[in-house]
Amino acid sequence: MTLAAISLDDKYQSEHGQVYLTGSQALVRAAMMQYLRDQAAGLNTASFISGYRGSPMHNIDKELWRANRFLAERAIHFVPGINEDLAATACLGTQQSSMFGDSTHDGVFAMWYGKGPGLDRSIDAMRHNNLLGTSQHGGVLAVVGDDHAMKSTDVPAASETMFADLQMPMLYPASVQEIIDYSLYGWAMSRFSGAWTGLKIVADTVDAAAPVDGDPHRLKIVIPEFAFPDDGVHIRGGDRWVLQEPRLRQFKLPAALAFARANNLNQVVMQSPKPRIGIISSGKAAVDVRQALMELGIDGAQAADQGIVMLKMGMPFPFDADAVRDFAAGLEEIIVVEEKRRFLESRVRDALYDLPDGQRPRVVGRQDSDGNEMLPGCGEFGAEEIARALAGRIAHFHCSEKIDARLAFLDAKAARAAQRQDLAVTRIPYFCSGCPHNSSTKVPEGSRGQSGVGCHYMASYMDRNTDAHTQMGGEGANWIGHFPYSKAGHVFQNIGDGTYFHSGLLAIRACIAAKVNITYKILFNDAVAMTGGQPIDGELTPMAISRQVHAEGARKIVVVSDQPDKYPANADFAPGVTFEHRRALARVQRELREIEGVTVLIYDQTCAAEKRRRRKKGDMEDPARRLFVNHLVCEGCGDCSTTSNCMSVLPLQTEFGRKRRIDQSSCNKDYSCAEGFCPSFVSVIGGIPRKADAVTEVPEKLRLLPEPTLPALAAGETYGIMITGIGGTGVVTISALLTMAAHMEGKAFSTIDQFGMAQKGGPVSSHVRLALQQDDIQSPRLSSGTADLILGCDSLVTASELGLSAIDAERSHVLVNSHQAITGQFALDPDLQFPGDDVEIRIQAEAGGGKATFLNATRLATALLGDAIGANLFMLGHAYQQGLIPVSAEALERAIEMNGVAEEMNKAAFLWGRRAALDLDAVNAVADRDAGTVDPSDNLAAVIDRRKADLTAYQNKRLARRYGALIEQVQAGETAVAPGSEVLALAVARNLYKLMAYKDEYEVARLYSDGRFMAALEQQFEGDYDLVFHLAPPILSKISPDTGLPMKRDFKPWMASAMTWLARLKFLRGGPLDPFGRTEERRTERRLIGEYQTMIEEILAGLKSSNLDQAVRLAMVPELITGFGHIKARHLEEAMRLKDNLLAEWHSPGSTLPEAAE
Repeated sequence: MTLAAISLDDKYQSEHGQVYLTGSQALVRAAMMQYLRDQAAGLNTASFISGYRGSPMHNIDKELWRANRFLAERAIHFVPGINEDLAATACLGTQQSSMFGDSTHDGVFAMWYGKGPGLDRSIDAMRHNNLLGTSQHGGVLAVVGDDHAMKSTDVPAASETMFADLQMPMLYPASVQEIIDYSLYGWAMSRFSGAWTGLKIVADTVDAAAPVDGDPHRLKIVIPEFAFPDDGVHIRGGDRWVLQEPRLRQFKLPAALAFARANNLNQVVMQSPKPRIGIISSGKAAVDVRQALMELGIDGAQAADQGIVMLKMGMPFPFDADAVRDFAAGLEEIIVVEEKRRFLESRVRDALYDLPDGQRPRVVGRQDSDGNEMLPGCGEFGAEEIARALAGRIAHFHCSEKIDARLAFLDAKAARAAQRQDLAVTRIPYFCSGCPHNSSTKVPEGSRGQSGVGCHYMASYMDRNTDAHTQMGGEGANWIGHFPYSKAGHVFQNIGDGTYFHSGLLAIRACIAAKVNITYKILFNDAVAMTGGQPIDGELTPMAISRQVHAEGARKIVVVSDQPDKYPANADFAPGVTFEHRRALARVQRELREIEGVTVLIYDQTCAAEKRRRRKKGDMEDPARRLFVNHLVCEGCGDCSTTSNCMSVLPLQTEFGRKRRIDQSSCNKDYSCAEGFCPSFVSVIGGIPRKADAVTEVPEKLRLLPEPTLPALAAGETYGIMITGIGGTGVVTISALLTMAAHMEGKAFSTIDQFGMAQKGGPVSSHVRLALQQDDIQSPRLSSGTADLILGCDSLVTASELGLSAIDAERSHVLVNSHQAITGQFALDPDLQFPGDDVEIRIQAEAGGGKATFLNATRLATALLGDAIGANLFMLGHAYQQGLIPVSAEALERAIEMNGVAEEMNKAAFLWGRRAALDLDAVNAVADRDAGTVDPSDNLAAVIDRRKADLTAYQNKRLARRYGALIEQVQAGETAVAPGSEVLALAVARNLYKLMAYKDEYEVARLYSDGRFMAALEQQFEGDYDLVFHLAPPILSKISPDTGLPMKRDFKPWMASAMTWLARLKFLRGGPLDPFGRTEERRTERRLIGEYQTMIEEILAGLKSSNLDQAVRLAMVPELITGFGHIKARHLEEAMRLKDNLLAEWHSPGSTLPEAAE
């Protein structure tokens, strides 16, 4: 197949044929096309774009910046707004530029953008602007992003009612193509009517991608005849306010209606010679209706035969009652399908109310004719819910086996979903690795925090005593009303620097004026992180913030940073500002909460994701320091995770229990995990993470790959692919590659990327539809059971309802990456276990026994390519070779090249995935070429032998013999009551060793100096590097004035030699000359050994087959005693409580008591 010559610049340069665009890019291109249309019409116009980002309008500013080199040549000027209402006022200025006779252009057409809540806050500005109007050759398009389901905003948004209240005409595009078309119609309507024009956008259009017609002159816009007043309807100088309302109501809105009729914006899209059932819908709901009908087996011809017709309202307001009355003629029933409010339904009823009884059809929508809910008014709905509603109404007129089959399928899916138990672990949005909010959102004991808009909102569902959310810019003002009635007397308020700049300073001013006690924590992270890391729309620095809040009257200002010494002595901070390291955050907050009035803590640390981007571009210094965990020393206590809240601190399963490791590929070098009270952390200065060498020698049997038979695309049908995964891992890249490959082959396609509030670690999905003709594709979103392929790049997301819903056991192929990636919950619960078995059971049950394929693509990609990031392309290659991808390998590889990122590695990943589908055993053999043999840890003899050897190295053979003697005693006792059982012996073997080999100073020194630590270090790093050890020796450590706990110190490489020397003094352990043995911690550790031995002997004396499980739970109690110093003391206290409870159960069988950890 010959591939079309495609360039990434086509989206803004090509003026012919099909162009690949996302919804955000379509808005940018629309402005370019309007300029070209004006030029062709002989008009010298320019364009002005301003607004404020917010989901789902989170990408438009980034797309404008990326398109910067194309903007100037098309006279487009982009000025991101400080906030939404000021941006709207700036757009008003573009229309006023025509009033004074000195304009440089014939007109300026403007675009305002914002999310639904942004329109809410801008109502005053919008009302003024719409009344004032537009210029003859200008026009304003107000683009609003509505989030019906609150997937990425904190309130639901449906802007139809807002536009109607503003008396502003509104268009509602249903596709990427219509975003362009309706934008052009919108500017033309705005010029014609003199009113601003609203454009309602939802995620299903703005986050979608599809081919669009690139011809800027394709639309033939009709300008109708209309009786305007003598003085016209456009903006003017000296306008009398009292005349603006009648001008709007009597001329502008009727003109907009005339324009809509002339250009057929409210269009009958399904017709029938004998219409009986009418459907009225708009925007997203309209394409969902078409999708639902297709899934019910009703295509255009069948709909016409059954008398089903449909009116698609491209302009919901002003409402065209005449069009609805014309459409209703001869109908028996009208079904209004719309999300959220009854906007269309109430107007349809009004339009038909006065018709004679025999001519007035029955109208149903939110409720059916019996008053039962037919479609929900909350959240959002899609093709599945619409199919149920339509089937119920169509059943009064027509019976169909296909409809019955679809409903039976949906019922069976719903029944299985209702019976499924929730997984113990779910994939939730979380702070990025190294995010400053991991530290900054903590509050001291006895205090509480208040949340707000921004990434820091996620602290409200962590264990941080943070709540009391407000709208953007209101952060802290709620405390003015709460303060007089609260015993607390003080609260901490989180506010991001973006929100501060947007409008938050006013709330601080209000709190100062109200004389309430509050500490504002201004989280200066130098980016608007929640919507993609855009820069703040203006100049803002910690110095400027300090001067502003000082001038407002803040009583005390403290700057807290991970680098407090970075500010020069002459930095222009406000008078009296003090500087502290983030380690002092708890103390600083305790001090600030005691000060009356408003205090300010400026927490200065760059957004981790933005920091990573800048380092990659060379725009920011990349520290040569990396952290490494000596897993031999690590106790798995989780204090490093608790301290850092970091997703790059991963679990590591070892023979001696669960430990921790640092994921060097995702680590953003925040280093706060090293603050955990543990001697296992070292800094590697200058080392480079060692990546496994990519495999270059391919076994002969894997070299020749047969081309698979690709799925055939059938006329009138779509091929659906759902890709599930984790935010930030390249899921969206896979959908982009698939659709770009289809675009090159001339196939029709659509895709939508569903992010929700996913940050790093959150669930994401991409829905891809491929077809022969674009008209075959309706909704870009895959509905229930419509996926031909599930590409599960994360097993946990695939096992969620999000992934399972798209599976049809008769249709779907399911391929899942079985790698167990941790979730944000692990940072809060160090003992959290990944529910791997439950995940696989759920997926297999929905896919049909054994039909889902699981493989650890992450492990294979890491071993074969040297980088886990290749896992998703590996999965794609595997699916391709199985014959599950209906585009060619040639097109996919060309798309990889066009993407321009890690081309060779990604093509190799795709190729290795293909090989794995052909012969997984052979690929595993190559991947495991350097893997050593690992003894099974559950073999009792091996467990005992390894621990005896280790105890000999720990102390001496006598200690090992003492250990072995008790294990033999346990074995004999267990065999006597339960022949063949080893569970108790295994439990005692592991836990007695744990107590005997307590990690004192000599043992920590041994575990650093016996060669294993250096071998592990060499496996992970290469190059010349030095080590820094982070330790808190009991004799040398100072007590922190901030925490009251021992402080860790940094020790240079000489400490390695000192440890070798110290390890040789192990013979002093526990003796009279042991300088460390007199501490409470060491005396307790020695006491525990004897107590455990006594307890085991007591258990053996009363052991029966009936109480063997109880004995095992008792024997496993020491597993809970993890950590060092105060961490270990806390865990010991918890373990002793559990031990007492279990012993009480042992002596009093039948009582219900907690179990030990397993």
